[in-house]
Amino acid sequence: MIGLGCMGMSQSYGPADEAESVATLHRAIDLGCTFLDTAEVYGPFANEELLGRALAGRRDKVVIATKFGFRIEQGKMTGTDSRPEHIREAVEGSLRRLRTDHIDLLYQHRVDRNVPMEDVAGTVGELVREGKVRFFGLSEAGAANIRRAHAVHPVSALQSEYSLWERNLETEIVPLLRELGIGLVPFAPLGRGFLTGAVKRAEEYPETDFRHNDPRYQGEHYDANLRAAATVREIAETLGATPAQVALAWLLRQGDDIVPIPGTKRRSYLEENLAAADLALDAAQLQTLDEALAPGRIAGERYNERLMATVDR
Repeated sequence: MIGLGCMGMSQSYGPADEAESVATLHRAIDLGCTFLDTAEVYGPFANEELLGRALAGRRDKVVIATKFGFRIEQGKMTGTDSRPEHIREAVEGSLRRLRTDHIDLLYQHRVDRNVPMEDVAGTVGELVREGKVRFFGLSEAGAANIRRAHAVHPVSALQSEYSLWERNLETEIVPLLRELGIGLVPFAPLGRGFLTGAVKRAEEYPETDFRHNDPRYQGEHYDANLRAAATVREIAETLGATPAQVALAWLLRQGDDIVPIPGTKRRSYLEENLAAADLALDAAQLQTLDEALAPGRIAGERYNERLMATVDR
């Protein structure tokens, strides 16, 4: 199963195009891609509002995942805030913007080190019992907090960056998720576009583009990563596929409990990504990819220092 990350429809990857974004959402539903990922902070607020408009008359056909956990002041994210009263405020805002009476999957966007995880899980559990939320998820949480949350209210999914070129979850987190029966929802499954091959150096992107500040796109890191990603392109050529399809096919082969959410705001890329579900990689190809993009082979952190500090690991 492949879902759709909606963030780029409203921020981080070039100018918005509402008409094409709405058409992409409608096409996703037509193709059976019905797991849609958003968050209050995307925009902020604009992405949820976009989905609310686009899904009018179609709400019962989709599974909506959204997130709480940031403090948003004057249109800017100013820190984490998962106090129980703020969670409730955030949920009410999301319900209003999404034009729905329930959220299918509600994530804590980032662990709040000032609020006990037990309080967070307990509050979401109350919202589940009230019918405003169906399932509880965490994003970028570490092992200890996953266990603490799950002990209070079942955690259905962990969202975290995971792809051929970002494999930090494999040693500790993936085994824990399987022990507890928690699904994994990888965001940035195409390496924020790097694995597609259609990339350029960080400084060539505008300052408003996430990749402008991505360490993996900068200087010597870019050069090293381009060499590693060439293997994806080479295998794609032998299969008559695109590099993006190969990267997604590899990810899908990692387990039935993994549902990647490649982001796009264009129908053409949506259709390309979804076709990856039908792409077969043999054992030799999987091994070649594993070795070429093994942990430690990719240069640079996945975030700058400020954003890395928000990850609970």
